[in-house]
Amino acid sequence: MKLAILSRNAKLYSTQRLVEAARERRHTVRVLDPLRCYLSIAPGKFHMRYKGKELSGIHAVIPRIGASVSFYGTAVLRQFELMGSYSPNPSDAILRSRDKLRCHQMLAGEGLGLPLTVFGDNPDDTTDLLGMLGKPPHVIKLNEGTQGAGVILAETASASRSVTEAFRGLYANFLVQEFVSEAKGADLRCFVVGDQVVAAMRRQAGEGEFRSNLHRGGTATAVALDEAETATALRAARVMGLGVAGVDLLKSKKGPLVLEVNSSPGLEGIEGATGVDVAGAIIDYTVAGVRRPARAPSRRRSALTKA
Repeated sequence: MKLAILSRNAKLYSTQRLVEAARERRHTVRVLDPLRCYLSIAPGKFHMRYKGKELSGIHAVIPRIGASVSFYGTAVLRQFELMGSYSPNPSDAILRSRDKLRCHQMLAGEGLGLPLTVFGDNPDDTTDLLGMLGKPPHVIKLNEGTQGAGVILAETASASRSVTEAFRGLYANFLVQEFVSEAKGADLRCFVVGDQVVAAMRRQAGEGEFRSNLHRGGTATAVALDEAETATALRAARVMGLGVAGVDLLKSKKGPLVLEVNSSPGLEGIEGATGVDVAGAIIDYTVAGVRRPARAPSRRRSALTKA
């Protein structure tokens, strides 16, 4: 089967592992920089060129699209979808998950537990906005930040106002959340593939840091999820429409709370902490998606039916 991985850097651990897993299973795989893909769009006619050559005959695309190229990267993925290629994470699902505000609205609409979150767009209403949240500490997040970037802990009311006003002065989109103290600087990264959580780890923030991201010095250990945590992770990925997702949960007095749903979760930390072949699980799920009978009505070309 012909697979493509959308990634700007073929040397990244996650990209390399997906290539290795695909080749171990005797699939043909290419790494494509989405910014080098050029699109031709006409009624009923969708074509793509890559580095001067026509791209066709790709059965499935695994997106590893960075937040900085979300707009064009998802446009490229959508073009592949219109050309008949399957993706475990559709373009619209990626856009939904990348928008933190939209993601939280959708999850809350389905009754999933979340930290209390407030959002506003009027620079004159800072006091009213923060009053909806309650007493600090508050966690202030840029709407499209990743890996802990653009996340600030404001421990006093004056700090919350200052940070909020600074972000508004920059015309940044952001949200403000309650700080869940009982989590004690730890969260759970649940790696969802299809209808399973194939691996999970507990990430603990380093000393003097509240963000547990491994890129911020956090440490990771394998963990067994309880029934409620597993169900919450699977539901969160399903609500977003993602077949592959990293769902971050916080333990709280109210049960598991969804912190974030990541459409391009890194593999290095989770594979290192758990020893699970997560890349292999992604490839197997993707190949199974191409072969599912439910895909018969799609616009796939007849040539793509030959694996």
